Amino acid sequence: MTGRDEVRETRTLTVGALTRVEGEGALHVTLTDGVVDHVELNIYEAPRFFEALLRGRSYTEPPDITARVCGICPVAYQISACNAIENACGVTIDPALAALRRLLYCGEWIHSHALHIFLLHLPDFLGYPDVITMAADYRELVERGLALKKAGNQLMEQIGGRAIHPINVKLGGFHATPTAAQLRPLAEMLRRAADDALLIVGRLSRLDFPDMDVDHEFLALTHPDHYPIETGTVARSAGETFAVRDFTDHVVESQVPHSTALQARLDGARYLTGPLARYSLNSSRLSPLAAHAAAEAGLGSACRNPFRSILVRAVEVVYAIDEALRIIEAYQPPARPSVEVPARAGVGHGVSEAPRGLLYHRYEIDDDGLVRTAAMVPPTAQNQAAIEHEMALLVGANLTLDDAALTALCERAIRNHDPCISCSAHFLTLRIDRR
Repeated sequence: MTGRDEVRETRTLTVGALTRVEGEGALHVTLTDGVVDHVELNIYEAPRFFEALLRGRSYTEPPDITARVCGICPVAYQISACNAIENACGVTIDPALAALRRLLYCGEWIHSHALHIFLLHLPDFLGYPDVITMAADYRELVERGLALKKAGNQLMEQIGGRAIHPINVKLGGFHATPTAAQLRPLAEMLRRAADDALLIVGRLSRLDFPDMDVDHEFLALTHPDHYPIETGTVARSAGETFAVRDFTDHVVESQVPHSTALQARLDGARYLTGPLARYSLNSSRLSPLAAHAAAEAGLGSACRNPFRSILVRAVEVVYAIDEALRIIEAYQPPARPSVEVPARAGVGHGVSEAPRGLLYHRYEIDDDGLVRTAAMVPPTAQNQAAIEHEMALLVGANLTLDDAALTALCERAIRNHDPCISCSAHFLTLRIDRR
């Protein structure tokens, strides 16, 4: 048989109901003669047009509207929006209000990380299809995880008015601020949560992590005084730190045919944001308690294994609890719940560290205080190219696995990044063509 007449075998692998991710998408991997030659992270969910919805709206509205982008990390959208619009209007909020925003954000980190660790990711490591099945054998561990999530939710409810789409956040601060007496019960709850969080870091450190190191450039916020959450400048692992206003000079989005989400490049190259990047660029700024937990877990000063991201998230839960306790213990009610943010024409840029990674907002405001243009760059969009690259590495290194095992490995690898495709749990379809 000549090369022209040779018939190549094509194998197609499809997973029609991958749970434990948010949103609708598919992964398509093509192999030719045993070599991976094409990978697509196909996000096919319909565009949501939030940026277009904001045009012509009052400059005061984006914090409440953009919170609806995500039911799991609404505070991230609210704070990035506030940071950007306050930047456009030339306003800096009072330090006490900034601390209260950070406290609210700690609540989101605690609940979101706990949700991912216990309900979405840990079943992969322990060999269960879901947390319900896992709980039959690991009841105590799951109960500790749910208690952590509840602690984060209660913190959000107290500061934000409710845990989902908080209603107390506004430009310049808050509609109302709590008394010291209202925060004291939270401190008692968080001290109990700290014990659970430290125990969980130890338990997770004993998991069997597949070997994998990635060479993505890392991108995350950094801050001279503390681990970055609600603000900072933009740091990278292979370049100079740059100001938030220069974000779009370095990060450029483009449309790819196989995805309704834009893909981003950092100076033309793929990169990764999220827990691995945040930890690797800022581990020296962890609190002593969180730094000790990381060291005991064997993390070191940096982490490039995506499968160990679950452990990094657990360390960040310890940090968020510790930081929340620090803020509560030093809390004095602000002199005013908010500062005035008068409208003015200008362009503002804002960033914060959502649990899944850096979230950038940009707003152009006109003389009438209306939004002329809006742009948001969420973490999962930034991570698409890196995820595709990791899928190619994994499949190429594990070709001897049968379809079921290779599929399971790819599913686990995708969940390493906790992709928030649409902030609602649907499914991801995986298809591998072997030729």
